[in-house]
Amino acid sequence: MAERSDAARNRALIIEAARELITEPGELKLSAVAKRAGLGQGTLYRHFATREELVRALYDREIDELVALADRLLGEHSPDEALRRWFTHLAAYARVKFGVIAAVEASVWHDIGAQTPGKLGEALTALLTAGRADGVLRDDVDSRDVILLSWFLAHVEEEEWAERTPRLLAVLLDGLTTR
Repeated sequence: MAERSDAARNRALIIEAARELITEPGELKLSAVAKRAGLGQGTLYRHFATREELVRALYDREIDELVALADRLLGEHSPDEALRRWFTHLAAYARVKFGVIAAVEASVWHDIGAQTPGKLGEALTALLTAGRADGVLRDDVDSRDVILLSWFLAHVEEEEWAERTPRLLAVLLDGLTTR
């Protein structure tokens, strides 16, 4: 049975409010999410019985958006530019991921994060394949290599993010291009 339009709208409002709040210091509180979304706590709990369920939904949405973005960028830009823009979005996702990791227990995070390499791998494979076909990206690097290389995003401290992340992304992208 399809979700009612008002229920779908409320769910989207809750997830967006969680996206905004999860990057803020402190514990993600469901009452704060409901307030930010402009909804009652009962409405929030009808959609997400626990904080972990909400965090999982937020994480799933972020990953799905990154996967869809790869195809969209390839339709609008050259493969190397699409990859550059995709990494910019990946960096923004990494900031949300910091909040996700802090918001859930390690055992729950392991379960949530287990899907990431597969989904992101598909998106990266599409970007890398297009770049190879155009002769602008190396052919000896696969999506797993790029995922491993991009894990630096999980280790950049908040106070150095604005300065360090663009430089590190530029180094990564430079290493992926052909000479």
